[in-house]
Amino acid sequence: MVCTNIEILSFWNNKTVWITGASSGIGEAVAKTLAPKGAKLILSSRRESVLQDLVLSIDHSENHKILPLDVSNSAELTSVIQEHQSLLNSVDVLINNAGISQRSLTWDASPESERQLMETNYFGAVTVARAVLPGMMERQQGNIVILSSPAGKFGFPLRSSYAASKHALHGYFESLRAELKETDIRISFLLPGRVQTEIGHNALTGDGTPANSMDERLARGITAEECALAIIKAAEKGSAEVYLGREQVLIYLHRYAPWLFRIVVKRIKPN
Repeated sequence: MVCTNIEILSFWNNKTVWITGASSGIGEAVAKTLAPKGAKLILSSRRESVLQDLVLSIDHSENHKILPLDVSNSAELTSVIQEHQSLLNSVDVLINNAGISQRSLTWDASPESERQLMETNYFGAVTVARAVLPGMMERQQGNIVILSSPAGKFGFPLRSSYAASKHALHGYFESLRAELKETDIRISFLLPGRVQTEIGHNALTGDGTPANSMDERLARGITAEECALAIIKAAEKGSAEVYLGREQVLIYLHRYAPWLFRIVVKRIKPN
């Protein structure tokens, strides 16, 4: 059966969608794309003033809410969720997008930077997902979209703890998917390669400070808007996994020709 535009619109119309990491990049692009489709957005990030500006700039601003939070701060995150649990029980679709990358050799990475990567990319994502599960399980339906990475499938130079955090996401949410098999709660992984965002600037160096440098290869990646459209389509279809960008070739090499994958990775100059 071919879906019409009306059917796609009806999927999002009046659905409550929580987007983390919404103040820039992929999260911002998702918000701007979903607002005209009739979705009611809950927008989260650390930057409250930016979220306020975003709400005012998108369609149907009166339908949207902001929920400032820092997913890397477990105590604060738990407190915010407890305070707003009734709102989060209404979430139909979670776009679990907040995350941070890494630019450090393994032996140079401080324990503090490694913990921050895990707190942000893994524990933060898990805590956010657990906040929406009670409402979804009561309704026996919902969608959780996890922003992963090709590094969730294999290790890569200068990304050891980042890759570990993304691997952990797959282990956790694939287990959760199996446990939810009797429900209509869908879990989708999106694995984009390089996306044209500020992720390179914000990536953690060995001492935990931001890299504050341009990753030239990101400029050749897909746009945040292209990634946002893929996220939206994945939620609509309930897709299990979606790969994006040229880097997806490495996923297939790692799976079907690991010996060749190891040769290729050794020849790639990381940045």
